Amino acid sequence: MDLGLRGKKAIVTGGTRGIGRAIAEAFADEGCHVGICARDATAVAATVEALTTKGVTATGRAVDVGDGEALKAWVQAVGNDLGGLDIVVSNVSGFGMTPDEVGWRQSFEIDVMGTVHAIEAARPFLAVSDAAAIVVISSGAAFESFDDVFPSGVMQPYAAMKAALTNYVANLSRTLAAQGIRANTVASGPVSFPGGRWHQREQEGAAVFTKMLARCPMGRFGRPEEVAKAVVFLASPAASYITGTNLIVDGGNTYSIQF
Repeated sequence: MDLGLRGKKAIVTGGTRGIGRAIAEAFADEGCHVGICARDATAVAATVEALTTKGVTATGRAVDVGDGEALKAWVQAVGNDLGGLDIVVSNVSGFGMTPDEVGWRQSFEIDVMGTVHAIEAARPFLAVSDAAAIVVISSGAAFESFDDVFPSGVMQPYAAMKAALTNYVANLSRTLAAQGIRANTVASGPVSFPGGRWHQREQEGAAVFTKMLARCPMGRFGRPEEVAKAVVFLASPAASYITGTNLIVDGGNTYSIQF
């Protein structure tokens, strides 16, 4: 299937590792020009170099997504450098895993406001695109309890902000539909990759790793590219009549029935 992405222009926050890196690479493989950001300037430079070898234009900058003004300036700069934007993927998470004020603020500023700032900065570019799409990375934690895996209350900030994002994007999709801008979320289940949180927990022999693995009906964690392929499809013209949806990519880890 031709996804119709060749020559399109996308930005991906947190694009140097894990799911974000896999998304950026999948876009580039489809001939899409890509702008990425992350906090580590060295990792950004290495990722941009790797993406460029795929024959597309790639650009990147070290940006703290929690810094709203810096994030908006980066989005504006990428739009100018690439000559427009067609796709925005908000991927970064603060992983607020402590149910205290620090955890709540971290999750709010990075997960929620980082997404809002990126989308608002990109809207002028998206409004003149003929294939505009927004995809936000959510989580199964937005609508599924994991108290059987994590200590009670630990995931409250993270889960609440992912739920807020799912609602925000669903409502945004209706606001932007008349402008031809689609907006969807992808709810990822547990994903493991070298250096990632679940890989670290496995190496440490953490009980939460064993508990989460036992909870996965497929008997394994997801891979970044499995989430990336879903994101790239939703962002592509091949999904031109899909908006306001939440696509769950979790290997059956969501126990509730999806209507």
